[in-house]
Amino acid sequence: MDAAVVVVGAGPAGLMLAAELKLAGADVIALESRPERSGESRGLGFTTRTMEVFDQRGLLPRFGDIEMSTQGHFGGLPVDFSVLDGAHQAAKTVPQSQTEAKLEEWVGELGVDLRRGHEVLSFTDDADGVEIEVHGPDGTETLRAGYLVGCDGGRSMVRKAAGFDFPGTASTMEMFLADVKGLDLEPRMIGETLPGGMVMIGKLPGGITRLILCERGNPPQRRTEAPAYSEVADGWKRVTGDDISHGEPVWVSAFGNATRQVTEYRRGRIILAGDSAHIHLPAGGQGMNTSIQDAVNLGWKLAAVVRGKAPESLLDTYHSERHPVGKRLLMNTQAQGLLFLSGSEVQPLRDVLRELIGYEEVSRHLAGMVSGLEIRYDVGGGSHPLLGRRMPHLELIGENVKTSSTELLHAGRGVLLDLADNAVLRDRARGWTDRIDVVTAAPHGVAEGSSLAGSGALLIRPDGYVGWAAPGSYSDLPMALERWFGPAR
Repeated sequence: MDAAVVVVGAGPAGLMLAAELKLAGADVIALESRPERSGESRGLGFTTRTMEVFDQRGLLPRFGDIEMSTQGHFGGLPVDFSVLDGAHQAAKTVPQSQTEAKLEEWVGELGVDLRRGHEVLSFTDDADGVEIEVHGPDGTETLRAGYLVGCDGGRSMVRKAAGFDFPGTASTMEMFLADVKGLDLEPRMIGETLPGGMVMIGKLPGGITRLILCERGNPPQRRTEAPAYSEVADGWKRVTGDDISHGEPVWVSAFGNATRQVTEYRRGRIILAGDSAHIHLPAGGQGMNTSIQDAVNLGWKLAAVVRGKAPESLLDTYHSERHPVGKRLLMNTQAQGLLFLSGSEVQPLRDVLRELIGYEEVSRHLAGMVSGLEIRYDVGGGSHPLLGRRMPHLELIGENVKTSSTELLHAGRGVLLDLADNAVLRDRARGWTDRIDVVTAAPHGVAEGSSLAGSGALLIRPDGYVGWAAPGSYSDLPMALERWFGPAR
């Protein structure tokens, strides 16, 4: 084998997956057809859950001072995200180019074999592995790996070549996205619906203005290259009446509202993550964030399987957990598109929803949906409120040390958090200490009524989700440990 895993694509999902695999001890090669990063920034900012994910890997300091906000929207209707129970606000102005640069820096430090300028031509899989034909700067070669993961975007070669079903709806309109210098426009961060369409304006570092334009009635086109800036300027004039033709475009792109999701995230030794598995209207900045979280869910599981620590059946939980998340993503972005991009015929619906958002419970529901904090995986029955949910930040005091649940996840390992100094519990986990860290500590600052109140122990998976809790889980600890980390050694 040339590698246990070959990852195709070095966007945010591919880089995050390659890093997670390497962090968990798997040998990985990442292939990217582009010789260098594009510098384009389709994604902008992080949702609250992605902020938590990056914090759990110790990555947030790499981004420096991040502008954060509790203000968000659902289909262009303002939503106050401060109602969420989260340690972080959302980050609003981190360009995808910066995200890719920081993830590539991390990948390099971990020692991932990242090969730019390498295009996958074909592949075949069998019972023992995958043969991959790759064309690179030195010609064509064949690599062999245990698994191949497609993180190669919405037009994924891996998805097409492997024959994944990709049902959904085609684009019915075309929209423009442009980063432009030399414009002095009033920000419209959540967008504005006008008689001729919708426009959005955001300010980025370096004097760059982010523009999004949807001109109603603009049919989708098959493009082989980026649209000219003049198309954006002309459309902007028609919709807003403003002349932006004097602006200096940094880059321009066109996109549509196609909505598709593969029926299965894994077919044997071929796996998909990120935009390769789901495409949708980029409403609320959820696409890149969902893709990163796909990678974090998959990485530790795939590493455990290729290292022989867990059975292949663990990979089945990647599809069972992330496919419903992707399906819900498509549902909410379609709903936002109808609210945001339709004409005056949906104004009554906007007005009713605006009234409903005034109720805190509705705001919390919509904010949780867009932020990723509502996710709950099936980890087995039980009454504990955190079962299957992401582990919130918890300050901890151990013997002569202060730490936190967030810091304990930096290594990408599972954590058994013993909050009651239970020697019997620690002894029962002894057979898994090569895969998990057992930490005895007292919680600090847990408010009465908190979901953490009364917890005696928590088993936190490497992706930051609670896989078992006491009291409250119907399964016992060894059963949960074997489910998520394989048989005891």
